[in-house]
Amino acid sequence: MIGPESVHFFGSVGEPKTETRVRMATTNELKNGLVLNLDGELWAVVEFQHVKPGKGGAFVRTTLKNVLSGKVVDRTFNAGTKVDTATVDKRTMQYLYADGEDFVFMDLDTYDQIHVPGATVGDAAKYLLPEAEATVATHESVPLYVELPTSVILEITYTEPGLQGDRSTGGTKPATVETGATVAVPLFISTGEKIKVDTRDGRYLGRA
Repeated sequence: MIGPESVHFFGSVGEPKTETRVRMATTNELKNGLVLNLDGELWAVVEFQHVKPGKGGAFVRTTLKNVLSGKVVDRTFNAGTKVDTATVDKRTMQYLYADGEDFVFMDLDTYDQIHVPGATVGDAAKYLLPEAEATVATHESVPLYVELPTSVILEITYTEPGLQGDRSTGGTKPATVETGATVAVPLFISTGEKIKVDTRDGRYLGRA
């Protein structure tokens, strides 16, 4: 039995395309990261397994992740079943500013601007500074998700002063960075320093 595994969302989706295409594929062509259009919803293939039982027809067992809600389900298809695949357009964009609940990004190739709802940006907002670059994925011009580099450099705007000798204790303290997020940092880190932060889980990675 297979189950959900930890993956970086859609890291293996194909190269950016200027047009959205929907085509048919068979379950024999499934691969991790492929996005399927099932009953009007987009699902990314997280894991798949071809099964050939001793009796009966072959089938494919899959784990799928809903692109918008993040819900993970297991689904089985008969081998050779045709499914709709959806092209996800991934582009490098520059974050410009917040507009109400939306975040405005600019396509670095066309200079077109796009409004991405805060709910779609999600936790990425904690590490997003104006002029920062990010990957914005869309399907039929609808924003699906925002993907940041695995780490960013942020300045600490406030943290409690540390004490001499703190370097050897291994303890941590909360620090507020310039985006407003809170990061657990070693006790010797001071206000005004720049640190490297993992955007996937908010971990302190070191001084910048």
